[in-house]
Amino acid sequence: MKSVFKHARPVQEGQRLQGKVALVTGIGSGIGKTCALLFAAQGAHVVGCDIDVSAAEQTVKEAGARGLSLDSLHPCDLTDPTGAARLVEFALARHDGFDVVVNAAAFGAFAWLQDMDYETQWRRTLTGELDIVFLLCKAAWPALIARGGGAVINFASANATVALAGSPALAHCAGKGGVLAMTRQLAMEGGPHGIRVNSISPGLVETAATRAHMLRQPEFLERALAKSMTGRIGQPEDIAWCAVFLASDEASWITAADFSVDGGATAW
Repeated sequence: MKSVFKHARPVQEGQRLQGKVALVTGIGSGIGKTCALLFAAQGAHVVGCDIDVSAAEQTVKEAGARGLSLDSLHPCDLTDPTGAARLVEFALARHDGFDVVVNAAAFGAFAWLQDMDYETQWRRTLTGELDIVFLLCKAAWPALIARGGGAVINFASANATVALAGSPALAHCAGKGGVLAMTRQLAMEGGPHGIRVNSISPGLVETAATRAHMLRQPEFLERALAKSMTGRIGQPEDIAWCAVFLASDEASWITAADFSVDGGATAW
């Protein structure tokens, strides 16, 4: 791969989340996996989940090899209300409560409007990017209130505010735009309970899925790089470090905010 994919700060051990319990979804790959490992490396007890059993087991294995605290519920379908409730129950059974919810799991289908199927692409994307956040927040809310507050971190996208030429991302834009708006409302509702809710809007990040897409369509990569002020594509670690900050006590006066972690792509 070219150097445009490198230079992210790797997972490092520390104490920024010492003693906290964090729910992290989508731990099998990409941003969710990196958040789970980095949170654990920074002292958190992580309770994760994924619908992909083998991928989740691999992440748990990697955490165990490093002596990190990571439990996982898998398979877990968070697009089903019972799946979200099971994850909360699973976490409460292992800890007295939890302090952080990281909604990293998502699914999105990409197609142009005239080619997009309503049920399997449009509706499934809104379920996999918007409903999935609502359902876990709803399930986790009583436990966060009982805890005396906490932090919720949602993932919107650069596509929530800008359109990238050549990207058939209609459903994805709608889903992530909804996450952005929902985050502000949740922050207002959570404020009296000590619950902070923020979002991160990543630009193009290298994951297994995006890597395959970029290799198939190098012109897409060229357009994305043309928008970047840093001259490279993001790495999951770039996003996970921002999540660590928002989960930590360092961010105790930050809520209803969206953090663009995109190499400056949405600034021009």
